Amino acid sequence: MIEVNDNVVEVCIESIAAQVADAYAEKQNITVTDAMRLFMTTKTYELLTNPKSYLYLEAAPYVEDMLNAELSDDWESWMENNYMMSREIFQNPP
Repeated sequence: MIEVNDNVVEVCIESIAAQVADAYAEKQNITVTDAMRLFMTTKTYELLTNPKSYLYLEAAPYVEDMLNAELSDDWESWMENNYMMSREIFQNPP
């Protein structure tokens, strides 16, 4: 079993952020740098970089979906239907 410490969390966050920016850049036909700049201004990125959100435990496509919902003004609905349920599972596993 991997011990989860600050370094592991940081690597997970950086990896997911890079994957999300790369996917977004490809879909929007922009540079990865521009995609990362945009991503870093979002609520999704804010949550990802907060270890207490547990978002770093999700797969990059999940975070990308969250970002797309935020950018299309569907943030609240997406959060209600997806993130809150996932967070509850991480905090209170069966």
